[in-house]
Amino acid sequence: MKNLKIVVLDGYSVNPGDMNWDSLAALGDLTVYDRTAPDEVIGRVGDAAVVITNKVPLTGDMLRQMPDLKYVGILATGYNIIDLDVARELGIVVTNIPAYSTDSVAQMVFAHLLNIVQRIDLYTDEIRAGEWCRCADFCFMKFPHMELAGKTIGIVGFGNIGRAVARIAAAFGMKVVTPTSKPASLLPEYVEKVTMQELFRRSDVVSLHCPLTPQTRHLINADTLSQMKSTAILINTGRGPLVDDRALADALNNGIIHAAGLDVLTAEPPGEDNPLLTARNCWFTPHIGWATVEARRRLLDIAVENFRSFLAGTPVNNVAATSNR
Repeated sequence: MKNLKIVVLDGYSVNPGDMNWDSLAALGDLTVYDRTAPDEVIGRVGDAAVVITNKVPLTGDMLRQMPDLKYVGILATGYNIIDLDVARELGIVVTNIPAYSTDSVAQMVFAHLLNIVQRIDLYTDEIRAGEWCRCADFCFMKFPHMELAGKTIGIVGFGNIGRAVARIAAAFGMKVVTPTSKPASLLPEYVEKVTMQELFRRSDVVSLHCPLTPQTRHLINADTLSQMKSTAILINTGRGPLVDDRALADALNNGIIHAAGLDVLTAEPPGEDNPLLTARNCWFTPHIGWATVEARRRLLDIAVENFRSFLAGTPVNNVAATSNR
């Protein structure tokens, strides 16, 4: 099997050095690149039969220049970086990794939400600067704090992550609403099915977990933001382009909504002119909701199992299969 050439195009984000590639290396002649620029893809793939990629796109034109390629393994759930039509045409199997980061992303939702309503970082900075030492009282408050119990969270996208967020929210005593297509009878008792308009109108917190499609691109825009409470908090750990960056920045700066916690942006890394970077009450993490050690280990394990299944002639998680069109 060592003659089977395997190329990893962008391994650093998944494995920055705290894990190893041994299980994948056991299946072929492995070359791992930390990062690959678009103009380096063709040369690095060469005559490899297997390409593993996280965020490096493989366009239809690229795929046509890889005559030996038989398998593409995506180190992520989303697969919009691959031209699936051309992959099908060329008989290339393309697999993804669903549901590996559910708990990690759900955890990030509440990391952002708790940061916004509690601001422990702010208090730590103030205390280190001596404000508590100089305080005339036993405590001081810099802003009104919010208790999550009794507040309503609207979850857009009720898949694995959305359901995990709902469970955690319910444990906090929050009311959960969602515009899911699932029948209300199949929802947990603590989840109320609503329309999208009702979600925006009622929610104290809106959390985005839907896929990016032409219909959901800029789901959060000037119109939908105007339907939300002025005290509302937006959390996006889904896909950056679900949000119109300029519209959200304007809404935050003008008090249309209260705050936002974002793990994803439209362009990543963002340009220095992104209006959200200077917007009022906007907090960020650099697309790391998926990146706990535990989730990355699961990702690599599933990636290897996907490839093993392909070698055995029984591919799983094959997003290029005809039935997935």
